[in-house]
Amino acid sequence: MCVTCGCSGDDSIKITHFQTGETVRQQMKEGEHYHTHTLPDGTVMTHSHSHYPTPSVDSPRIHARMHGTTISLEQDILRKNDLIAAQNRGWFKGRDILALNLVSSPGAGKTTLLIRTINDLKAQIPISVIEGDQETVNDARKIKETGCQVVQINTGTGCHLDAAMVEQGYSELNPPPHSIVAIENVGNLVCPALFDLGERAKVAILSVTEGDDKPIKYPYMFRVSDVMILTKIDLLPYVQFDIELCLQYARQVNPRIRIFQVSALTGEGLEDWYEWLKAQFQEHCSFMFPKIA
Repeated sequence: MCVTCGCSGDDSIKITHFQTGETVRQQMKEGEHYHTHTLPDGTVMTHSHSHYPTPSVDSPRIHARMHGTTISLEQDILRKNDLIAAQNRGWFKGRDILALNLVSSPGAGKTTLLIRTINDLKAQIPISVIEGDQETVNDARKIKETGCQVVQINTGTGCHLDAAMVEQGYSELNPPPHSIVAIENVGNLVCPALFDLGERAKVAILSVTEGDDKPIKYPYMFRVSDVMILTKIDLLPYVQFDIELCLQYARQVNPRIRIFQVSALTGEGLEDWYEWLKAQFQEHCSFMFPKIA
């Protein structure tokens, strides 16, 4: 149970095989959480891990009231998450790994952009992926075809990744030092904004097919993001989307946000995104690498 947002995690252990897609389910014990391992044969295994207590069905989702005193369970959950996130940040920093948290609504084009980015930059920068989805290994399979390392985390009915899941993800992934780890979060513009994963930056991805008012409809996500990537701009002739109004809304909620307009299909605008990415990587590993061309 996610106390902060009210969503509930899957109540089973799930093992998913890359090739067959077959799953095996077993009941979890109350209070357990789950995380994923990728086995040497390509099997993706999600299993339980107890790292914070789960409220019972009868418990209030957000607050518990006792004798007139409100105890915020939300604060407890976020505090524990932030402690693990801080450990994650130290782990990444100690290995000169640039960790980015890619967030968006479903269908915005995260995976397509990520695949294009990996293929275009893999000769210059090693990139590994922690892939988050409620179900299936479809996106992980696509990313695996680029040749990069990937681990799949299936959250069941959970609507976001948390820091403990990411900790388990990179422990299994074991990304090389002096590299980038892209964390592709579950498609959701609400809950992932609340959870620090230990990343260097959040990258919010918005497509022109979604509507130009998304930054003011979901302001917190864009407020906590360092970058907004406007994708699928090759579709602009076919959709009603006011770019200038969208950019105005984004800067209204976050004056410091960096904005890139791209098409992962045609390649338009990708060089600006790549230059930012290489600059961040260069800054993160400034004592190890000469300037990347």
